[in-house]
Amino acid sequence: MDANTIVVLEGDQTGQELLDEALRVLQPDVIGVALDFPRFDLSLESRRATENRIVYEAAAAIREHGLGLKGATVTPEGRDDVGSPNRILREEIGGQVIVRTGRRIPGVVPLGGVHAPISIVRMAVGDAYGAKEWREGEGDDEVAYRTERIERRICRSVAEFSFRQAERTGAKVFGGPKYTVSPTYEGMLKEEMDTAAKRHPDVPYEPQLIDATFALLVASTGAPLVIPALNRDGDILSDLVLPLFGSIAGSESLLVAFNEEYVPRAVMAEAAHGTAPSLEGKNVANPMAMILAAAALLAYGDEEAQQAGRAIREASLEAVSEGVRTADLGGHAGTSEFTDEVIRRTRTKLEIWATH
Repeated sequence: MDANTIVVLEGDQTGQELLDEALRVLQPDVIGVALDFPRFDLSLESRRATENRIVYEAAAAIREHGLGLKGATVTPEGRDDVGSPNRILREEIGGQVIVRTGRRIPGVVPLGGVHAPISIVRMAVGDAYGAKEWREGEGDDEVAYRTERIERRICRSVAEFSFRQAERTGAKVFGGPKYTVSPTYEGMLKEEMDTAAKRHPDVPYEPQLIDATFALLVASTGAPLVIPALNRDGDILSDLVLPLFGSIAGSESLLVAFNEEYVPRAVMAEAAHGTAPSLEGKNVANPMAMILAAAALLAYGDEEAQQAGRAIREASLEAVSEGVRTADLGGHAGTSEFTDEVIRRTRTKLEIWATH
């Protein structure tokens, strides 16, 4: 992994504007680390013009260098259009898990008393996505079919990453698939969770069926949680968990590919939100999720880069805590104004830490 290079995947509408804000924070005069930023235009116009060739080129660059930062992109609805770049990127990078963490944002009241961070670790490929579908019969006798598949390799990646994440963060591994109804299919993930629990005996482990997981989430206000999930279960869980914290503005999304020892060999970070076309050009959108996504990539660099990532995270949350907030968090700061404040605080932190 080349920690001094971050492949930039440009997006659409407000997604591109927020990506540009995050890149401002990653400049060497802010973080004291010189990074290279090869750029690939993944806007809808470019994807159509190249018939998605640009997406494959971007994925190849991430495979080569190891780190990518992606702006939100538009997925067109037409069946004969270019489709989702995310699907291509996941497959081409060899992504095995997608990680999204809901966490408290200072001054933003969470729902249901949820306070501790909750990480959803879901399959990046397989399951309901990419399944073969067809229909037979006509009228009321018409029947729809779908063939889904999951791989033990991916199940093991989800389980092992979940326990390592819990180990790092002092969290409990919680939840799981509906293995009682589907012991052969969904049971494969449960088997790998149980095996990973034996490899990590010091990590608290509380397996639950997926429906019980949803029901218990709102009541789980104590320890941080890491929830391993099938692809579609995890997609739905993320959409529930992130808003529990009052806003998705504080959540980045990571796509991770591993080597044989389950050490990350490629990571692509992005904000968990979409392109927000209604906010484009108005300088009112919240850039915090994109800034946190950029900061997350620095964790894979050397000690200096890791320290810069920590400074950016702390600066972002402290800015919100002290009242510098965009409209979605009840404030009046503009997009660029919030970024300016994060830059100022990041510089100050790094200067102070350098004197210690």
